[in-house]
Amino acid sequence: MTTAPLDLQGLNFNLSEEHRAVQEAARDFAQTELLPGIVERDNEARFPAEQVKRMSELGFMGMMVSPDYGGSGLDTVSYVLAMEEISKVDASASVIMSVNNSLVCYGLEAFGTEEQKQTYLTRLATGETIGAFCLSEPEAGSDATSQATTAEDKGDHYLLNGTKNWITNGNSSGICLVIAQTDRTKQHRGINCLIVEKGTPGFVVGKKEDKMGIRASDTHSLLFTDVKVPKKNRIGDDGFGFRFAMSTLNGGRIGIAAQALGIAAGAYELALKYSQERKAFGKQIFDHQAIQFKLAEMATKIEAARLLVYKAARLKDEHKDYVQAAAMAKLFASDVAMWATTEAVQIHGGYGYVKEFHVERLMRDAKITQIYEGTSEIQKLVIARELIR
Repeated sequence: MTTAPLDLQGLNFNLSEEHRAVQEAARDFAQTELLPGIVERDNEARFPAEQVKRMSELGFMGMMVSPDYGGSGLDTVSYVLAMEEISKVDASASVIMSVNNSLVCYGLEAFGTEEQKQTYLTRLATGETIGAFCLSEPEAGSDATSQATTAEDKGDHYLLNGTKNWITNGNSSGICLVIAQTDRTKQHRGINCLIVEKGTPGFVVGKKEDKMGIRASDTHSLLFTDVKVPKKNRIGDDGFGFRFAMSTLNGGRIGIAAQALGIAAGAYELALKYSQERKAFGKQIFDHQAIQFKLAEMATKIEAARLLVYKAARLKDEHKDYVQAAAMAKLFASDVAMWATTEAVQIHGGYGYVKEFHVERLMRDAKITQIYEGTSEIQKLVIARELIR
């Protein structure tokens, strides 16, 4: 007996053999190369340099980039499948991968010049270096229009000054996409995006943040003092920077939604396994209805989140409007991640509070998915605006 493929708004959710191969490769990598040493990396807040190198070798750092620029040439569905499997085990590794894929590589390929793609995108897609996306500031998180970082037009170059906060890959990146204000009188139409290489005079990596979760990813403030950036390193026309950032973040939300989905699914899998090993009152705790109900609700919400993520990815692949779908996927998946990881800790009881059982780390990692690349409150604004657009 065969079942009809799930179809919503003309979207077929069957996975191809290629999709399943990507999923299996990501799962195998996560279990065999990310899981060993993960507690130590989390404790020490140590960047997973060797693991990121392997992700590059496996093609995970430039998944959606055309092979013309050194990428894997895969679709968004393949990307979210890999993100989910890697996030089940190591959300620090997956956010490094997400920023490089969704924000930096995507932005350069979609909006960069041919020269910019040849010079920078090829290095990012092959993993020769990794990228950082520099939008947030001390006073400009959700309010991305309030850029205090300035890019003063000096004719053939810009003079960049300012500070960026909470930058993923801040220290480990070699190429940064920096959003800065050129003409404040034009408000968001006066913002530009500049490509800045590490080592440029005046570009300094600031303090490393001591974070609650995703501790092995390096999150830094970046400082720019009279940094000279050639005009050829501007992405798009003058004043395109804000539109660039918002367009790039729309795709980035799909990646973070997949990360949240993976965190939730990883916690659920650990909780289900533990429930069949742990005994209480003479039987496996899975046989207690209270635990069954928790696991049943976890499985249902995770599956709903998965369908939202897949829908957003399909829409993007089919070049349809995916803004609302991406916001819905991120909003729901991140809420499910926070809730499901908390339930997984509860199912583990006292062991859930112990690092070697992994679920407490997943709970700490889950929280950031409700905050970065647009808080849950911002997602609700995006969804509401799309409802009446």
